[in-house]
Amino acid sequence: MFLLATLGERIRSLRKQRKMTLEALAGEQLTKAMLSYIENNKANPSMESLSYIAKRLGVEVSQLLEEVNLQELRDLLIVVEKLFTAGFDESKDKYVKIIDLIEPYVKKMSQGYEAARLLEIYSRALYYEKRDGWKLLMDKAAEMYEQLNLTSRLAAIGIFQSNVKFTKHDYEASLAKLLEERSKIEERDGLIDPLTRLDFDYWESLLHFAVGNSKEAIRVMNEGIEFSKEKQIFYRIAHLYQLAIFNAMMNEDENSLKHYEQKILQYGVFAEDKDAIPFINFMTIHYLTSYKKAYEEALELIHAHHDEHGIDDSHTSYSFMEEKGKALYGLGQYEEALACFEKVNFPDFAHHPFDLSILYEKDAYAALCHLALGNEAEAYSLIEIAVENIAGMPSSRYKDFIMETYVRIRQ
Repeated sequence: MFLLATLGERIRSLRKQRKMTLEALAGEQLTKAMLSYIENNKANPSMESLSYIAKRLGVEVSQLLEEVNLQELRDLLIVVEKLFTAGFDESKDKYVKIIDLIEPYVKKMSQGYEAARLLEIYSRALYYEKRDGWKLLMDKAAEMYEQLNLTSRLAAIGIFQSNVKFTKHDYEASLAKLLEERSKIEERDGLIDPLTRLDFDYWESLLHFAVGNSKEAIRVMNEGIEFSKEKQIFYRIAHLYQLAIFNAMMNEDENSLKHYEQKILQYGVFAEDKDAIPFINFMTIHYLTSYKKAYEEALELIHAHHDEHGIDDSHTSYSFMEEKGKALYGLGQYEEALACFEKVNFPDFAHHPFDLSILYEKDAYAALCHLALGNEAEAYSLIEIAVENIAGMPSSRYKDFIMETYVRIRQ
């Protein structure tokens, strides 16, 4: 454990860190015996004695009085940050481990960056582990950041709280929260730092798309892209380009689609982004299946992608297996298509209407496969699931396709 629970223990620890004897620390104003009593919590020093001890140790009196001193928190934060940024392959149950590490300190932290950051991470870990109390502690961390005038951390907390609503698919509330937090940050500082600005641009554009406000989404998205190019800061640029690709595809704007695909590929080379090519391959295949109905060409590209990259849908919100099923359906291979659809998983992190609508298409295509095979009961069941899922999504080609399929099957 990092925690030193008493004043005496903190004094003794600091003395030993500085390789001082009891006599050396006691000096002329204290006796060795009295200092020993203080270190063993058998006597309480006066403020005058405490000031004297602090001066000889080279620390502030406040550091001795704190229930957790600054160095302890710094040491703890190093460990916690490493855990927090680790992938689950590197550290299973990482949020449980984080909670166990920070929990003994929670009631003892009241000020400073280290305390605020630990409380923020702790509250996030509580949220991810579905435990109560995270919101109150995150608000406390925000208050501490505000005292320190740490705008970027305040913004990160605001975006996180907006995302909580986003994961519940309450897109209107999520957007309202984000705009509220962005307004507070901009009113507070006038100009916000470039990375925070790009975070807000990305999330605002994404949420405008989520509520069906494409015009405003495109405006914010383009402003973010232009700002990124102007400042030569490429943080969030791949995400903004991905939004641009989705928008171009849904509008069947093939020139813009090719333009932004090229941009992502160029960025992928520059940033050594291993996901750039799989993403572009998926978007190309998806455009062929859902928009152009070019099923044979799509299947050829799927096989080429599989030969070069394999097909692992576990880490993405898009599914090559679904696209393969759609291509096989279009080629009349219904049994094979259904076998593909059965392998499609809905990842826990898929929450945006773009991602969800594409995934919901799967049940409509599976329903059509069953209809073609004469399995009417299965077709009815699946299309009703697709309609129920798509009902809360904004208008799109996917929603239209599902509703048209519903009418066709129910006729």
